[in-house]
Amino acid sequence: MAERCSWCLGNDKMIRYHDEEWGVALYDDQKQFEFLMMEVMQCGLSWELMIKKREIFRTCFDGFDFNKVASYGEPDIERIMNTEGMIRSRRKIEAVIHNACRFQEIIREFGSFSAYLWGFTKGRTYLYMGHQKGKLPAKNGLSERISKDMKKRGLKFMGAVTVYSHLQACGIINDHREDCFRYHEVMAGHVAVRKRRDNES
Repeated sequence: MAERCSWCLGNDKMIRYHDEEWGVALYDDQKQFEFLMMEVMQCGLSWELMIKKREIFRTCFDGFDFNKVASYGEPDIERIMNTEGMIRSRRKIEAVIHNACRFQEIIREFGSFSAYLWGFTKGRTYLYMGHQKGKLPAKNGLSERISKDMKKRGLKFMGAVTVYSHLQACGIINDHREDCFRYHEVMAGHVAVRKRRDNES
């Protein structure tokens, strides 16, 4: 039986997410938007719940097509609020729509959102000392810097903890345990650099 990071062992959907997506270097902007907006919806809730509701989110937000979401108005907010099984937080739904517009602005400036985000590590995946032994922080210096920049650009619900989770998900930080079968798989053919801990908390 393959060894896995312990956080994913709750159910099959979480295991599949861990085995197929978490920590894989991500360069697709629509997928970046999906992951990041799921983090917005997750604030105060569990990631396991987000994975369970993922198809509902995709239905509500046109498959996380940020160009479509950016054009949403009040009828769309009402439609989403009334969708069965949806998290009925108007504030979060409005934040996703608002963030889609900011997402477009970043793409216009950098060519892609992925280019913007990976620019913080010059295209490299970071391996922080101690993380592969399971000593994971909620946030660190890198996520603080990116969070500050995202907030300056008008993105909402982008605190350092949220940003850190996204950096793990999209492969900018590889936080798989060293004994997890995915640890080496996600690093195959990718440029990585080992880093000392960076203002972790």
